[in-house]
Amino acid sequence: MNHMKKFDIYGIGAALVDTEIEVSDADLEALNIDKGVMTLVDEQRQQEIIDTLSHHLVASKKASGGSAANSIIAAAYFGAKTFYSCRVANDDNGDFYLSDLAAADVSVHTDNGSKSGITGKCLVMITPDAERTMNTFLGISETISEEDIDIHALKASEFAYIEGYLATSATGKPAAIKLRELAQQHQVKTALSLSDPAIVQFFRDSLLEMIGDKVEILFCNEHEAINFTQAENFDEAKEKLKQYGDTFAITLGAKGALLFDGKEYINIAPHSVKAIDTNGAGDMFAGAFLYALSQGKSYEEAGNLASKAASVVVSQFGPRLRPEQHAELL
Repeated sequence: MNHMKKFDIYGIGAALVDTEIEVSDADLEALNIDKGVMTLVDEQRQQEIIDTLSHHLVASKKASGGSAANSIIAAAYFGAKTFYSCRVANDDNGDFYLSDLAAADVSVHTDNGSKSGITGKCLVMITPDAERTMNTFLGISETISEEDIDIHALKASEFAYIEGYLATSATGKPAAIKLRELAQQHQVKTALSLSDPAIVQFFRDSLLEMIGDKVEILFCNEHEAINFTQAENFDEAKEKLKQYGDTFAITLGAKGALLFDGKEYINIAPHSVKAIDTNGAGDMFAGAFLYALSQGKSYEEAGNLASKAASVVVSQFGPRLRPEQHAELL
C-alpha cells in the first residue's frame, strides 16, 4: 500500500441482499428465466419466483452482496483498507447490509441507510452444474448517484473499483463516469469489471462511456472479453482489450486466468476443485487481485492469489469466504 493513502481500494456499486437457492434447469425453464445471466426484475416478479420455489428455500441464507461489494469485502478480509459507495434504505435489509460491511471493516458514508425505500434484493439460483443465475430487484440501489461519491475517501485511495452493473442505472452510470474522472484527476488508479455477459450484450455503449479513454485494470471473463471487443475469437479479443485497459485480467473458469500486465501476457494456472456454486467467483478474483496489488505484489502473485481464492469460493455455497478462510489463503 502507498502509505500516504488512507484506503487501498474505493469501490462503487449496488448493495443487494442475496438469497441463494438451489434449483434445476427445469425450474428455470418453467419460470422462463434466462440461465447464467443477471436479469433485472421488479419486486413483484421476484416475489412470484420465490413463492414458486418456496419448497427450495430450505438451503437459502441471506448474505450481503452486489458485485463490487463482494470484491471490496473480500479485499477487506484479506487486510486491505476499503471504502464502499452504495445505497441502502432505512429498512431491515439495509440494517443487515450495513452491519455486514461494518463487520468486515469496510467504511461507508455516514448517512447511508437514512433514506426511506426498499434495499435491493438479489435472488441467486444455483443449478447442479454450479452455474449461477440471478434475478435482481435493485430497489433504492437503482438511485445510486454522484451524491454517493465521497471525494475525500476517493482522493485518499490507491485504487477506484467500478462494477459494470452500474451501466443499467440512469443515475448509476453517470456516477461511475464521475468516479473514474475524479480518480484520474487525483492520480487514483482505475479498475472496472464488465460484470456479466448480459450487461456486455445489452449495455455495451454504456460500458464504453464508463471506461472512457481507458481504465488501468479491466476485469472480465472469456465470454465477456469476446463479446465486448466484438472479436471473432479469444486470441483476437485479448489483443483488442488493450484498447480499453492498460492491463487486464480475464478469468477462464476451470482453465485459470490470463493476465496482461501492460507488457506481457501471464498465464495463471487453475486450481482443480469440484465447483458447486460459481456465484461470486469473478468478484472474489477481482477483490483478491486488487488486494495483492495494493500490497505491492506483482501481477503474477496477484493472479495466483486471486485464482486460488476464486477456486475456494466455487467449491462452497455463497459468493464469499468465511473471514478465517482469507487468512488461510494468505
